[in-house]
Amino acid sequence: MIIKETILRGAFLIEGEPHEDERGSLEVVWTREGLEARGMNAAFVQSTLSRSRRRGTLRGLHYQVGENAQAKLVRCTRGAVFDVGVDLREDSATCRRWVGYELSAANRRMLYLPVGFAHGFQTLEDDSEVLYMVTGRYDPASERGARWDDPAFGIAWPKADEPIINARDAAFPLLDARS
Repeated sequence: MIIKETILRGAFLIEGEPHEDERGSLEVVWTREGLEARGMNAAFVQSTLSRSRRRGTLRGLHYQVGENAQAKLVRCTRGAVFDVGVDLREDSATCRRWVGYELSAANRRMLYLPVGFAHGFQTLEDDSEVLYMVTGRYDPASERGARWDDPAFGIAWPKADEPIINARDAAFPLLDARS
C-alpha cells in the first residue's frame, strides 16, 4: 500500500498496489503494522456500510466526542464519492481546514482521518456505497455534527447547488454558533 500524508497532520490518503495476473488481481488493502508505522490508530472496533441511491447525496459532517471519539478509515466500494475530512482539533495548526478526495470503486483509494476530524461525503454516482472502519463504537450520546456548508470551512462540494441531504444533517449548527 502507498500511504501519502495530506496537508492536514494525521490525515492520510492510502492507495493500493494490486498485483494482477490472468485471474484478476490481489491487493493488500491495509495492515495494522503499516498504518501504525505512520502514526495511525488501527484498533478498529466497528465497520459501517453506507448506501446512497442518488448522485448528489450529501452525508455529514459527523464526528463523535469523548471516549467514543473515532478515527476512521474510509473506502468507496461501489460508485464514487467526494470524501471530506475537516480538522476540528482546537490545538491543531490546521484547525478548520479540510481535505477532499474522490474515492471510487475504480480507484480503490482510502482516506484515514484521526480522532478530532469531522467526516462527510457527497456521492458522484447513483448507487454508491461507502465502507468505513472506526476505532470507537457508535454512540448516539457522543455524536456531533458540523454544517456541510459552514463558511468557517469553505468546503468546495462538487454539487453544492442542489445537495440531497436529510433534515438532521442540514440542521447542524455553524461552528461559531456552537456552545
